[in-house]
Amino acid sequence: MRLTELKLPLDHTDADLRSAVLARLGIADGDLVGYSIFRRSHDARKPSAITFIYTLDIELRNEESVLARLRGDRHVGPTPDTAYRFVTAPPATPPTPRPVVIGTGPCGLFAGLILAQMGFRPLILERGKAVRERTQDTWGLWRKGQLNSESNVQFGEGGAGTFSDGKLYSQIKDPRFRGRKVLTEFVKAGAPAEILYVAKPHIGTFKLVGMVENMRAEIESLGGEVRFGSRVEDIDIDHGQVRGLRLANGEFLVATHVVLAVGHSARDTFAMLHARGVHVEAKPFSIGLRIEHPQSLIDRARLGKNAGNPLLGAADYKLVHHCANGRSAYSFCMCPGGTVVAATSEPGGVVTNGMSQYSRNERNANSALVVGVTPADFPGDGSDPLAGIAFQRHWERLAFEAGGGDYKAPVQRVGDFLAGRASTTLGSVLPSYTPGVRPTDLARCLPDYVVAALRESLPAFAREIAGFAMEDALLTGVETRTSSPIRITRDEGFQSLNTRGLFPAGEGAGYAGGILSAAVDGIRVAEAVALTLMTPSAVGGR
Repeated sequence: MRLTELKLPLDHTDADLRSAVLARLGIADGDLVGYSIFRRSHDARKPSAITFIYTLDIELRNEESVLARLRGDRHVGPTPDTAYRFVTAPPATPPTPRPVVIGTGPCGLFAGLILAQMGFRPLILERGKAVRERTQDTWGLWRKGQLNSESNVQFGEGGAGTFSDGKLYSQIKDPRFRGRKVLTEFVKAGAPAEILYVAKPHIGTFKLVGMVENMRAEIESLGGEVRFGSRVEDIDIDHGQVRGLRLANGEFLVATHVVLAVGHSARDTFAMLHARGVHVEAKPFSIGLRIEHPQSLIDRARLGKNAGNPLLGAADYKLVHHCANGRSAYSFCMCPGGTVVAATSEPGGVVTNGMSQYSRNERNANSALVVGVTPADFPGDGSDPLAGIAFQRHWERLAFEAGGGDYKAPVQRVGDFLAGRASTTLGSVLPSYTPGVRPTDLARCLPDYVVAALRESLPAFAREIAGFAMEDALLTGVETRTSSPIRITRDEGFQSLNTRGLFPAGEGAGYAGGILSAAVDGIRVAEAVALTLMTPSAVGGR
């Protein structure tokens, strides 16, 4: 049976938890066979009286009588069945041609893993390199200012999520518990078991590297194949049906079932699909800056006297402000105890992102502060579905120029930003961004309405977190890749609206935001591919 909303003080012991279960259910100690933690969160709205909140799965000697006695109590009931079940039995013989997955981010990895576990032997194509080689290339930008446009924070095994905080929570609706499948597979691949029960699980880059390798090994052990350095340059479409893929090396692959999980920065792929007539439309996203504070300031503001408690870890925040100009500014991808990282994938641009290790013990907290933009803000007359990409590039190039033209990032102290003057020096908050920074005026790197919204929101955020608008807090530009600027629209069967056999998936297609939601979408699309493969008439034959 499951018990929810069991609250205990921060300093409780295991014995206290057991006693609370007994008291809540009105049972003797001998009737409690055991329990496991399904979810643990904490409520820090009163920093002086922080509480832990548990959801427990409990085994009793007399479960039926307890459930009957507590009938009507919404916090007591049967434990739901969260086991993952495949949507179809394995095929008698693997299909020919085999299904293809493009991309090895969370979406592509899980699409490939589910297809492999169901016996479909997928072929997975990745334009970048294997995760350890990719990591070396990424450090090349961070340490030496040398960009590899095919192997970087955006491209390569593991996707953009590899160089992030590794957050594993989402607000998506998940009635079939696919998210539980994702977390279970992550633990199987080497993630800490606590991600199965903490309310805001995270992993961190170093742990993600080994996990990605282990997942690849399982896919290959089940008959799948992963090819690196395999950029899809063109797609062959015959009368609205995918027939094959042309790789950059000239190779042609026959393919009738293609999962497109390319991530939100595959701009050349988006352009190719649009040129081939695949239905693509512009969508809203957000742009802004990264802000850094001492992590100790955030800890004190959020946790009070309990700042530094190892059970709570580094404090985070989530902020939003509705501005006078009609825009909304909000925090995004908050990284406690982390770093601001160089995340461009194209020459001549500066893009920022945030990253944390599992320990979250770096000196600064950082978060994106972003403002929503819509297709009405993009250049042109609204007819070009790729206009959002041009919009992103424009501001990324201005940031590149403001940073000095060598992948250093433009930065500005919050006090100077609010006063409308350029920064010439740094203050007490030292930047974490590498390969380096250049103090300047960030107003030249963003639209005026974004600058106005951020200037209005900073004092508002300071009313929620004391010190948030401190003079020396550091802003770094620019954050432009919060989500995909396009949506590759799909039907109820997860196929492109006008191209049978093409299954747009994940962040790049506009259907996810973050590691967990992208992985869940990969599972959903893999299920759709499997069902289609088992029904040959549904998509151009097998």
